[in-house]
Amino acid sequence: MVTFKVFNHHFRTTFLFLLVAEFALLFLFTYAAVYFRFETLEWQPVIESLERLPLKAFVYSLFMILAMVAMGQYQTPAPRGKHYFPQILQRVTISLILGSLGLLVVYYVFPEVLIGRGIFGLAVGFSLIGISLLRTVLYHTVDGRALRRKVLVLGVGDFAANILNNKTNASESSLGQARVLSPAYASYVIHGFVQIADEEIKISEKFLVNPGDNLAEYCLEYGIDEVVLAISDRRRKLPVEALLQCKLVNINVIDFVAFWEREKGMLRLDMLNPSWMIFSDAGLRGGIGNILSRLFDISLSFIILAFMFPILILTAILIFIESGFKGPIFYRQTRVGQDGKHFDLLKFRSMIVNAEKDGEAKWASASDARVTRVGKFIRKVRIDELPQLLNIFRGDMSIVGPRPERPEFVETLEKKIPFFQVRHSVKPGLAGWAQLKYPYGASEEDAYNKLQYDLYYVKNHSIFMDAFILLQTVEVILLGKGAR
Repeated sequence: MVTFKVFNHHFRTTFLFLLVAEFALLFLFTYAAVYFRFETLEWQPVIESLERLPLKAFVYSLFMILAMVAMGQYQTPAPRGKHYFPQILQRVTISLILGSLGLLVVYYVFPEVLIGRGIFGLAVGFSLIGISLLRTVLYHTVDGRALRRKVLVLGVGDFAANILNNKTNASESSLGQARVLSPAYASYVIHGFVQIADEEIKISEKFLVNPGDNLAEYCLEYGIDEVVLAISDRRRKLPVEALLQCKLVNINVIDFVAFWEREKGMLRLDMLNPSWMIFSDAGLRGGIGNILSRLFDISLSFIILAFMFPILILTAILIFIESGFKGPIFYRQTRVGQDGKHFDLLKFRSMIVNAEKDGEAKWASASDARVTRVGKFIRKVRIDELPQLLNIFRGDMSIVGPRPERPEFVETLEKKIPFFQVRHSVKPGLAGWAQLKYPYGASEEDAYNKLQYDLYYVKNHSIFMDAFILLQTVEVILLGKGAR
């Protein structure tokens, strides 16, 4: 399989292989650093802590891998082009610096896992070179069609056309039957498209294939791994018997909506129906899940608050100075929470006082004139959101969840966008899946697009997914992605 599923969230097998390989390399590089530093693993003073060396190597490897995850190293597309090695080197360097900062905190709290400065420096140097070279070799040789799922699409209409994108590359198949389509950065290649029941053709005819009377035999002959059912009009007669034969010979058959959810991490609103949510195998947490989630929220909020307290004080002082030693430091705004209940959201004030003096709710926009100089910076690095930790303590919000909207916008959006109220079935969050996948929303169109990611989260959320989102949010904060 080219993807694997953990707590209802799909990950590419290539990245799993890369993660495991890099963890093993990091572990070995710790031992190599000890050897190069002392020329033996049994020489004083190393022998005194030799029995703890595996633990130290494990902690070092774990935090470096977490930093790589946080910087999107196992999710974002691989660098491409003639000079992609410097890109790899840059991304790995940033990740190792982030991991080193995390390890400094760990070493301060748990000195028993500390490794010496010389050993640490050598380990980081080896890690930078080794991981960069591994990724260069992998991206150059392994991340090709051989590791991608080969799919055959049944349908040639609008749904089928959606599977293609403007970065799709095409080349002649070695079997001479069709062009092999490689959507950019996808985990699959498309063998071809099959017209069903005279469906209107919305793709180039050169990508069509004719499997004949035996679909399963055709799939086996051409090494098809998966059949995607992408027929726009379901009233047309489906080849049920042919699809059943495919299942019987272990060829996966998947509906277009499920295929899109897996590949894009979102639910398509224009083709979603209530039964998709009702009969899904995921969704609401149970009683124990809710308790664990609440403990997770409280403990993590306390840790963040403790570490960020000096920054909170400094931000408050800067806002107070810029406002001429008058005006509020915090900004309260009514938002819609779980089950549609209203609560007061707390933020650092990043706009001028009375930014909505006419009383009309307005979307934030790019280069918004209402944003102050301090406000521009704290918005970019998301410091303005940190007072919401108090909302989390009160139970209004969770660490991870859909961003809470204003009642004025919700009232309008619920009338215009289907399933919008479903996002209120979970607590709103400080960080969210939509914030990772989509830029800052400032219009009804943005709200529509972000809802597709929010629904994916509602359907598949778990503590594991929450932890994954938090790690990825580090990249958003450091690089200022989606800020406005």
